[in-house]
Amino acid sequence: MKKLISKYVGKLVEQGLAVSESITFVCLDAEFSSNRGLEKVDPELIRVFDNININSLLYAEPAEPYKSIIKQLARREHDFLLPNDCENRTFLHDIPLIPELTSEAVSSALSMRKAAIIGDSGIVSYGSVSPEQAFVSFSSVCFSTFVKFFTDVMYHLEDCRTGRTERDEEMISACLKIMESLDTEFHDCSVISEAPPRNEEEVIRQIVSAGRELTNRKLVDSYFGNISYTFGSSIYISQTGSSMDELAACIDAVPLDGSSSSGITASSELSAHLGIHSKTGLRAILHGHPKFTVIMSMSCRRDGCDISTCYRSCREARSAAGVPVVSGEIGTGPTGLVRTVPDAMTKSRAVIVFGHGIFTADTDSFRPAFELMQSVEKRCMQEYFKKIQGLI
Repeated sequence: MKKLISKYVGKLVEQGLAVSESITFVCLDAEFSSNRGLEKVDPELIRVFDNININSLLYAEPAEPYKSIIKQLARREHDFLLPNDCENRTFLHDIPLIPELTSEAVSSALSMRKAAIIGDSGIVSYGSVSPEQAFVSFSSVCFSTFVKFFTDVMYHLEDCRTGRTERDEEMISACLKIMESLDTEFHDCSVISEAPPRNEEEVIRQIVSAGRELTNRKLVDSYFGNISYTFGSSIYISQTGSSMDELAACIDAVPLDGSSSSGITASSELSAHLGIHSKTGLRAILHGHPKFTVIMSMSCRRDGCDISTCYRSCREARSAAGVPVVSGEIGTGPTGLVRTVPDAMTKSRAVIVFGHGIFTADTDSFRPAFELMQSVEKRCMQEYFKKIQGLI
């Protein structure tokens, strides 16, 4: 268990989610273990294990800019946060706000949700099977609060412009300060293979490499997103729930003719990947959740529209950074993205799904698809900055 704790503490630090000094990761196997001496762990955290059936608990103050973002969101909201992005809708649902760290409050919140915010800066999450679950939930809170904050600022300034609300100067000032601190550098993609894979071994190696780089470049967090490559008579695709930076043993080869049940563990978006390949012939497909791409996909507030349903039912022709934006839920239901993304990909090698993320593809190489995703995220960030400055 100590090795797993060390692994996920390292991931939190490497991915810029928390600084090591602020992290308390406690696990219970035959006995308690932690990344810090148990005598240094707040007893309130230990007591949570008596109240709910968990084997790991993560509590940390997130790194910047997440710390400042959570402070602003907690200042404006009560009881819980309700981001509109896909990760929150399908995974977190909402994020409870707890005034202070007590075992009763944490236990109550985590008995209903995967994570909660404590005070105006701490995040607590848990795992019932593995410490990985606690890490994933913590990461998702960071992602969803980032998207919610910048989307809220955009909507707030639009409302100020039309006289619907008064300016929140503290929030606006915080947004400008955070924007100045963000890394706006986008590096070259030479580590991604430019050559098409020649055999199954190379297909798997290239998928593993692409997943690792998508995580390193923060175009996807380590858990959400998927990759596929069609080779021969099969589509090779990352498994559902797999960590994008650890795909070596998490790739399924699914026959294109449906002659095997091997796709049962494949990504929940297998049907979308199959649809894209079937309609376009493109073989290298990436799906990520770049933050500003998600934010700008929601830059639309038509009078009379209910934004809470836009993600599944909007048919308005829109674009962000010159890329089409479509609606669509995960899966194959009547409003599934499998019904919108493949058709849109016949006209563009990049398609953004409202509040969700982006699909990019290339004929036979991952590098152009990777470069395209990174380019769209850069343009979406620039569009957002320009829009905010214009509204201010």
